[in-house]
Amino acid sequence: MHTKPHYLYVHETASTNSWLSRMARQATPLPGGTVVYTHRQTAGRGQPGNSWEAEPGKNLTFSLLLRNPGVTAREQFLLSEAVSLAIVGVVRALGVEAAVKWPNDIYCGDRKLCGILIEHSLSGADIAHSIVGVGLNVNQTVFTSDAPNPVSLAQLTGGEHDLETLLRQVSEAIVSSCAFGGEARRQALHGRYMACLYRNDCRPHPFALPDGTALVAAIAGVEPNGTLVLRHANDDTLHRYAFKEVKHIINNITL
Repeated sequence: MHTKPHYLYVHETASTNSWLSRMARQATPLPGGTVVYTHRQTAGRGQPGNSWEAEPGKNLTFSLLLRNPGVTAREQFLLSEAVSLAIVGVVRALGVEAAVKWPNDIYCGDRKLCGILIEHSLSGADIAHSIVGVGLNVNQTVFTSDAPNPVSLAQLTGGEHDLETLLRQVSEAIVSSCAFGGEARRQALHGRYMACLYRNDCRPHPFALPDGTALVAAIAGVEPNGTLVLRHANDDTLHRYAFKEVKHIINNITL
């Protein structure tokens, strides 16, 4: 069980995940539930090979430390599901319909609202601690990077949102969502994830393989380790894809 979040503000840092990772390994380590946030992140990190654009003072850029989350390394995708669902819940409470694009981007329609980066430290077969990095577009209305499809809460709702209030809502929702119980709760969590999954509508959609090969397939499931199962439209066969082995094609762009 995780304690209630407590917050550390850093005026500027390259990456809140990197900052928290360093501090988590100190001789006197930070306790679980620590949230480090900044209004100026100079080198925000997305998934490997990706960066994150965030106009200073306009968005949420923070990382949350979870110690002994109660899942094994083999079960780590549970954390991805739990974090994604927590953020979707907060966004939906603001009146914005949101979905999870596999594995854990938060989308509104065909536009990306939030990116999540979760990094684990292992102790044998168990996760000793996890660092959950969140980049949520809040009040930014002009995006200047080459990111193809960003959107913010301000654009979706027509008004600005208080960053401090939203930070606490999202952090508390993540901690609550990551309080894993028995098998029934874990299965229910997975069921909610599937219900929120972008394009999980039994219809075929365009995807692309790393070599650029295009395919049309319907989402058939997501396995406990996070593997995406697609049913290819051309021959009705099932194929399994690990992270980065297949991507969506959205508006003729591979994402």
